Amino acid sequence: MSHQLALTTYIAAFVSELVSSGVEDVVISPGSRSTPIAMVMAEHPGLRIHIHVDERSAAFFALGIAKAAQKPTVLLCTSGTAAANYYPAITEAKISRVPLVVLTADRPHELRDVGAPQTIDQIHLYGQHVKWFVEMAPPEHSEELIRYARTVCARAVATAAQVPAGPVHINFPLREPLIPVLENDQVFIQAERTSGYVKINLPTISLKEAEFNHYAELIQTAQKGIIVCGQIEDGDFSSAVTAFAEKLQFPILADPLSQLRSGEHSGKWIIDTYDAFLRFDEIKQRLKPDLIIRFGSMPVSKALSFFLKENRSAQQIVVDGGVGWRDPSMLSTEMVYCQETIFCQETGRRLSVTSVSQYAKEWQQLNAHTKQALAAINETKELSEGKLFYQLAELLPEDAALFVGNSMPIRDLDSFFHYNQKRIKVMGNRGANGIDGTISTALGAAVISQPLYLIVGDLTFFHDLNGLIAAKMQQLNITILLINNNGGGIFSFLPQSNHPKHFELLFGTPLDLDFSQAVQMYGGEFTSITDWEHFRTAVMQDREKKGLRVLQIVTDRNENVKEHRELWNVVSQEINEWKNLD
Repeated sequence: MSHQLALTTYIAAFVSELVSSGVEDVVISPGSRSTPIAMVMAEHPGLRIHIHVDERSAAFFALGIAKAAQKPTVLLCTSGTAAANYYPAITEAKISRVPLVVLTADRPHELRDVGAPQTIDQIHLYGQHVKWFVEMAPPEHSEELIRYARTVCARAVATAAQVPAGPVHINFPLREPLIPVLENDQVFIQAERTSGYVKINLPTISLKEAEFNHYAELIQTAQKGIIVCGQIEDGDFSSAVTAFAEKLQFPILADPLSQLRSGEHSGKWIIDTYDAFLRFDEIKQRLKPDLIIRFGSMPVSKALSFFLKENRSAQQIVVDGGVGWRDPSMLSTEMVYCQETIFCQETGRRLSVTSVSQYAKEWQQLNAHTKQALAAINETKELSEGKLFYQLAELLPEDAALFVGNSMPIRDLDSFFHYNQKRIKVMGNRGANGIDGTISTALGAAVISQPLYLIVGDLTFFHDLNGLIAAKMQQLNITILLINNNGGGIFSFLPQSNHPKHFELLFGTPLDLDFSQAVQMYGGEFTSITDWEHFRTAVMQDREKKGLRVLQIVTDRNENVKEHRELWNVVSQEINEWKNLD
C-alpha cells in the first residue's frame, strides 16, 4: 500500500473513532503539516468544522464550545509556534475543568532538531497543563496500527471528559506527501467493531452508605451552618442543593457562576448580597458559623473569601466531584470526593427536617436589607457600571446565556446581579482568571448557547479583538456590552490607586481607542449608548437582530469607585437600622 493510502486509512480510523466517541465539534486552524487530518475531518459528515485562522483565538473558541456543551471539543493545528499559541487556553481549560482534545501535527522524527523550518519541540509541550500526552506512532497501514489509532482516540476523548475534565494532547508526526486519498466513499467504514472500537464507561464519584450516614450526623448537629456554592456546571445541582438547604434551613451563599441566582428552583435560602454586608466586622462576628459546606470552585468575592479564612475554627466540608483540591487557604476539615448532586440528595435523604434558627433568619434579613440598599444604584442618572448589572435580570430574555469578563465585570455581577426566576446561564473564564481570549471563548459558547450576551471592559475587549473574526466567519449571533472606562478599572479599587504618581502609566493604561472601526471591520454593528433609556431600548431591540452587535457604555473610572463606596455606606446605614430594629 502507498504512503498516502496508509496515511488516509490511519487518520480516517482516528477521525471515525472521534465521532463514535461522541465528538461533534472540531476547531481547525489552517496549516500545511496538519493537511491530512484537516481534510479527512472535513470529509466526515458527523463533524461540525469551525475554521479559525488565529490559533490563540481558536483555542479559546474551542474552550467556549466545550464549556457550553459540557463535552469534549477537538482542536487541530499545524506544527511549530501554531501549537504554542494554544497554551493560554489549555491552561484555562485545565484549571477550569473543560474537556479539550488537542491535536497538533508535527514533523517526523528525522526532521526534528536538525534545523527544519516550522519545527519546535512539541513533546510534552503543555507540561502539566494537560491530563494526558501521547506521541502518535507514524502512520502505516496494519491491523495493529489501526486498532492503536482507534484506541488512543477513544482514550483521549474519555480522559478529557473524565472528572476532573480537562485537556489532553495528541501529537501526530506526519511525513510528506501530505494529501490524503479521499475518493473512496468507504474510508470511514471500519473492518471490525463498526460502531466504535472501545466504549469507556466513566465512573460516577460517590460514597459508601456509612460515609453518607457520617456526614448526615455531622451536619445535623450544626447550630449555625451555611452552604457556599462557587462555579458549578451540573444542571441537576440547583434543585438538589436548594432542597438540601431547605431540609437543613441553611442559607446558600451563591456565587454568580453557581447557576443559583437564576432559574426556577427555590430562592428562599439564596443569599446574593453577601459581598456587600460581609465587609463589616460587626456583621462578620455576628454571623460566625460552626459549619461551612462548600461546593464548586472558589467564590469570586474577596469579602466572602476573607470570611471563610476568619472562621478556621468552624467545621469546613469541601465537596468536590472532580476529586481535586479546591482549598487554597487550607481551611477544610473534611475533603469529600463525591459528585455534588449525589451528595446533596443522599445526605439530604438521611437528614431530619430542621426548624428555622435565629441565625438563619439573620442571614435572610441581612440579605433583604442589603438588597434594598443596593437598589439605590437604580436611581443613578449617569451611565454606571453597577446600574448596568443591576438591570440585567430584567432586560435579558428567557434562556439567555451571559458570559462575563474578569476584573470589574465579574465583581459587579457578584454585587448587583440578584436572584431571579429567569433561566439565565452565567459563564466566565475563572480558571486562571485572565482577560485573554474572552471574546473568543464567548463566541465559542455562542455556537451552543443562544441568545448569548458578553460583558467586557475595554482592556479585555482590546486584548482579544482578533476573536471577533469568528462572528463573521462562523455567522454567529452575539451581543457584546462593552464597558469603556478607558483603562483598567479594577486597579482603582486596589492599593496601587493610593500611589498616584505613576498610577495611570502603570495601571490605568488608557487606550483612547475608537472601537467602532474595529467592529465595522468585522462586519458588526456598533452603538454608543447615550443614556439609560437608550440602553434599555437598544438591548430590547437587539433581541431581534442577528450577527455581531456591540453596545458601548462609556463610564468614568473615578466616578465608578466613588459610586461603589457610596453604596457601601448606604448598605452600612441600612444594616445599622436593621440592628436597631433587632
